[in-house]
Amino acid sequence: MVVVELRNVRNYALRGVSLRVRDGELLAVLGPNGAGKTTLLNVVAGLVEYEGSVLFNGVPVDGYPPSSRGVGYVPQTLALFPHMTVYDNVAYGPRSRGLPKRCVEVGVKEVMELLGIWGLRDRYPRFLSGGERQRVALARALAVNPKILLLDEPFNSLQAGLRRSLRVEVRRLCMGLGITTFFVTHDIDEAAEVGDRVAVLKDGALISIGSFSEVLTAISRSLYRLNILKCRVLGEVGYGVSKALCRGLELLIPCDERVDGEVTVTIPPDKVLVYGARPRVGANTFRGVVKYLKPCELGAEVGVDVHGVEVVSVLPAEALRALKLGFGSQVFVKLPIRYLQVVQ
Repeated sequence: MVVVELRNVRNYALRGVSLRVRDGELLAVLGPNGAGKTTLLNVVAGLVEYEGSVLFNGVPVDGYPPSSRGVGYVPQTLALFPHMTVYDNVAYGPRSRGLPKRCVEVGVKEVMELLGIWGLRDRYPRFLSGGERQRVALARALAVNPKILLLDEPFNSLQAGLRRSLRVEVRRLCMGLGITTFFVTHDIDEAAEVGDRVAVLKDGALISIGSFSEVLTAISRSLYRLNILKCRVLGEVGYGVSKALCRGLELLIPCDERVDGEVTVTIPPDKVLVYGARPRVGANTFRGVVKYLKPCELGAEVGVDVHGVEVVSVLPAEALRALKLGFGSQVFVKLPIRYLQVVQ
């Protein structure tokens, strides 16, 4: 088990990053493109030069080569060898370390069975689905029995439903194995769901670290504008849904587990829908008045007053023109339940 510590680490992408990841913790590293997330992983792995210090269990490893750091790494590209079978891909690390053949066979079979891919052992990567390739890449990283696991946006190319099921699976796996893990993502929901804590990076600097609820303000101010609603749960309505009162709004919110009392509900502005007429499906739909319109990179940011609650949406230019919005326009705002994130 390993405690990882970075002390004033800086290089071409990072600006004095200091953080401490607890033994067996899963840290989500959140930030936009260019924030330095991948570089941070490469520093921990010893793949890039840096100033400052990296410590494992209090011992500096700055002079250690990557092969001596005991790190398992799943890059964004997965980097599976196309000319090798699944079995040979997973066995590559243990074999390259000169382990006895019997040890390699036992260890590889164990990790492949753990991830449910033993039946794929004779296939080649090109014949696998996206989710299967992700599992193979993870198995290859775990086959070297790492002290630390580095995951660089591992589900970035997958569809939303598969992404969610895999991140739940990966969290369960990492918690079960007790491996100290860095999980890089630019997805807010992913960071909230996967991480024990979230480290927020922007322009190479660490701007906040803590539980998801603790870093919400930093995320909204510095990275992604979020609608943040303080709500009181009124009770379950069934099928993984609860009813909640968020000031003047009565919302249906997701509840994979039983939630009670006060919660925080978030939704990104680009997931908030705006209509000129009431849509046919009325769940989480409210009448409101446009209070401001502000140009932004994606089109326009639209602030709507809904029963005294400001809800912000981001609309593309063509949608803005079609709706012919202006100050004081009457609109309907919809907060789709699938995009609501509940934080206790």
